[in-house]
Amino acid sequence: MKEYDVASLDTFGAKSELRVGDASYEIFQINKVEGHERLPFSLKILLENLLRTEDGANITADHIRALGGWDPAAEPSVEIQFTPARVLMQDFTGVPCVVDLATMREAVRDLGGDASKVNPLAPAELVIDHSVIADVFGRQDAFERNVEIEYGRNQERYQFLRWGQTAFNEFKVVPPGTGIVHQVNIEHLARVVMPRGGQAYPDTVVGTDSHTTMVNGLGVLGWGVGGIEAEAAMLGQPVSMLIPKVVGFKLFGELPSGATATDLVLTITQMLRKHGVVGKFVEFYGSGVTSVPLANRATIGNMSPEFGSTCAIFPIDAETIAYLELTGRSADQIALVEAYAKEQGLWHDPSVEPSYSEYLELDLSTVVPSIAGPKRPQDRVELTNAKTAFRAALPDYVDEDDVDEAGKESFPASDAPAQSAARASKPTPVTAADGTVFHLDHGAVVIASITSCTNTSNPQVMLGAALLAKKAVERGLHAKPWVKTTLAPGSKVVMDYYAKAGLVPYLEKLGFHLVGYGCVTCIGNSGPLPEEISAAVNASDLAVVSVLSGNRNFEGRINPDVKMNYLASPPLVVAYAIAGSMDIDLANDPLGVDTDGQPVYLRDIWPTPAEVQETINHAISAEMFTKDYADVFAGDERWQGLPTPTGDTFAWAGDSTYVRKPPYFEGMAAQPSPVSDIAGARVLAKLGDSVTTDHISPAGSIKADSPAGKYLAEHGVERKDFNSYGSRRGNHEVMIRGTFANIRLRNQIAPGTEGGFTRDFTVADAPVTTIYDASVNYQAAGVPLVILSGKEYGSGSSRDWAAKGTALLGVKAVIAESYERIHRSNLIGMGVLPLQYPAGQTADSLGLTGTETFTITGVEALNAGTTPKTVQVTTDTGVSFDAVVRIDTPGEADYYRHGGILQYVLRKMLEN
Repeated sequence: MKEYDVASLDTFGAKSELRVGDASYEIFQINKVEGHERLPFSLKILLENLLRTEDGANITADHIRALGGWDPAAEPSVEIQFTPARVLMQDFTGVPCVVDLATMREAVRDLGGDASKVNPLAPAELVIDHSVIADVFGRQDAFERNVEIEYGRNQERYQFLRWGQTAFNEFKVVPPGTGIVHQVNIEHLARVVMPRGGQAYPDTVVGTDSHTTMVNGLGVLGWGVGGIEAEAAMLGQPVSMLIPKVVGFKLFGELPSGATATDLVLTITQMLRKHGVVGKFVEFYGSGVTSVPLANRATIGNMSPEFGSTCAIFPIDAETIAYLELTGRSADQIALVEAYAKEQGLWHDPSVEPSYSEYLELDLSTVVPSIAGPKRPQDRVELTNAKTAFRAALPDYVDEDDVDEAGKESFPASDAPAQSAARASKPTPVTAADGTVFHLDHGAVVIASITSCTNTSNPQVMLGAALLAKKAVERGLHAKPWVKTTLAPGSKVVMDYYAKAGLVPYLEKLGFHLVGYGCVTCIGNSGPLPEEISAAVNASDLAVVSVLSGNRNFEGRINPDVKMNYLASPPLVVAYAIAGSMDIDLANDPLGVDTDGQPVYLRDIWPTPAEVQETINHAISAEMFTKDYADVFAGDERWQGLPTPTGDTFAWAGDSTYVRKPPYFEGMAAQPSPVSDIAGARVLAKLGDSVTTDHISPAGSIKADSPAGKYLAEHGVERKDFNSYGSRRGNHEVMIRGTFANIRLRNQIAPGTEGGFTRDFTVADAPVTTIYDASVNYQAAGVPLVILSGKEYGSGSSRDWAAKGTALLGVKAVIAESYERIHRSNLIGMGVLPLQYPAGQTADSLGLTGTETFTITGVEALNAGTTPKTVQVTTDTGVSFDAVVRIDTPGEADYYRHGGILQYVLRKMLEN
């Protein structure tokens, strides 16, 4: 296994010295490569990476010349090996990473190697932020109670991570109750320029969460990868990639009053998703960049996965430096960042326009208040059209029988004729725990949550929400009694500046008490609705709504009782909590009446930009950041009091339902077996478009009657302690049973069902059963499996279990119309073959029903060291077509030949 900081061959004579104050650093000058001056900022960072890691084998002078001579118009074809400076993890995806590393130690030992040599070679940092659930809300002690419950549920996982923190070199853990990984990253962990081993070089990062791209706002190149890729990166394996196309996105003008960073990012998301940027870099440039605050840049960068791009990066400039100063970085580090960026041509010059593959532009002054929903972040709706759009979407979520005279009466006479048809309505009486009586109907907002790194890192929108709450309370407004209101900031600094501004009491008056520092609602940890609300929703099958300041609103993600989910800015989250319904026109309908009986409109309580900025100037200081991050890895007394196992290898507990040794390396030989064609395969699932990793591997609650729920019950776990799929990712037995178990998944070979169901063709009459139970039978019968899908298969979070679970179910190939980048590579990383229909063809156009038997030939060509462009797919019904092989790089081909990326890395470690 190579050392992480390798000595460069330095073919281009790029090695030089940079003095900053009293310190001296070895650097590799980008300007030694012909063509460097016209490269986009992001490709300059890649160029430096290749110069510094040139070894004559993985990274050659030809690779460096190819990047210097990059043709913006060319289709990506040149593979390079990118060596990230560090790896970032959150606990949902980080726990299985550490589980795999612990298992690799045993596999290395069993094959005659030294287990203690398995360590991260790049700095690896894990932030525990995905495990807190908003069980308790709307009361003063909500935070303490939720943390207490979190530790009770997750003690096994946390003990395991504490062991990892002591057993592995270069591995640090930020304990629970600190903040959201991406906000902690931009506020504290990101270096922008890395000083390491006497060298200085750009801070680059891969993370086990797709929103790692938030750090792009700081000029740090990084993106989300699957946990299996992150593990390989930690172990010194470079990330194999094609030199990408780079989309230049020009910003000019300024945001108008009333528009927020959330509105801006929803606009950009819609534009870029429509343009098509999957697999591409997006880079922001132009005169308008200078006027975009760093928090807004981070908000935009965060949403890169929603565009589909690999990254969405801003250059380094004076705004970057100002943010590093604000967040308490050391004077020496700040000086290094500025000196290095200017020396290397990485400092933003608005007058210089690099070459780009494609161009878009946006006049910031045209951005208007918006929301997105009810199920995808790119489905932007202007706020003025929100009521109309909600009513248009509602029929997809309700029964026709719900359209009645009561629905008709809900329409004011001023509505346009096109909207005067009956609105579905089923008023359902509810008596709350405190005796309050009200009616719930379709469109009721039952969750209003200020949550997620996207927005809680942004003081403009967070203080905007708090100021709106203050004005609302002063006018006598209240949140509706059926709304679960939660506040989950991304770092403790937010509550510090809320407190200094005197705004906490107003938020709490509306029910927005602190519930935790973590990802919460956005990841599906919204917690249960109050029993009486949940009972009414389910009894009447109501299409109720969540409104959250997050980045993800996919079906089945937020809460199992909630069908429609909308993304909105934090101020709009507060507004919708007061309104209590999506069936409102916030531009024209009053939110409520004040103490004098006068109507109060949103415009009456919306804070001005000047008010927000004045509060920021008064309430936020660098001392808050230095105080809150002073001892960030130490944790509180709960963390420090956890009993910590010791030893080079982990002592697995046989009765653990959280952390179990996975089977990936069982029976593994020192040399891989040849890959083979696939014969006699059956379809496990035939799926439509936009199937996300949430559909494939849900992160939220575990249903009691699901295979995973039954497994936990059989192992003595009470229903209240099931926790979530995300928290159980260290236990492959739960996760296999949870694969394709999303409650909103629609498998076309089991029509009329919703959830993780399929037909089992090993049994006469092919009865409908769970996907897990069918896979057990298929594997016992030696029948390989395939998945058929439509466009954008695997979009969403960089969820390694979406690939791990697929592989462990016995799936050998996926055939889709198109893939999202991370999931496609993760499938290869788990030894699953990603195939694509011929251009213009689909499963339906080819006449595939999912009931066929499939044979895939031509795969064995990989054994000769080449990757076939296509393989032949034939069925027993006579359908035949050439499927495109989506193994896109030679590195990916190596992973597939070895049965997966971890097997490849492990064998390379043994060789060395």
